[in-house]
Amino acid sequence: MATNIPILRIRDVLIATVGDDMHDELAMELQEELSARLSGGGARGVLIDVSAATVIDTFVGRMLISIGRAAKLVGAEAVVVGIRPAVAMTLVDLGISLEGLRTALDVDHALSLIAGLDETKVSGATQPDHSRRSRHR
Repeated sequence: MATNIPILRIRDVLIATVGDDMHDELAMELQEELSARLSGGGARGVLIDVSAATVIDTFVGRMLISIGRAAKLVGAEAVVVGIRPAVAMTLVDLGISLEGLRTALDVDHALSLIAGLDETKVSGATQPDHSRRSRHR
């Protein structure tokens, strides 16, 4: 099934860009298309760019959560990118937490999260090396 939302594949990451025209039917199409591509294998991550969206309603929020859960079931990581402050406040007001989904401010950060390069995940990246003792006491 082809969706009206462009989905690119760059290496092992699927990238979907959601426009301001997101509605329930498009959200369902996106979920179905991403699920089909994920079940085909080879994708390590899904990046959903919502930076153009000025509104994310309850249904679309639930679809994003569902996409994230489906990705985890096949061993992929889903990251939602570019949530605007006004959209974030609306999601909070609606009681939607996007629980289970990682978020990032921009595409670069999202790709780092998917690649496992985030400082919080890299062993020792923010920790000083205490394994060597000083020779001078």
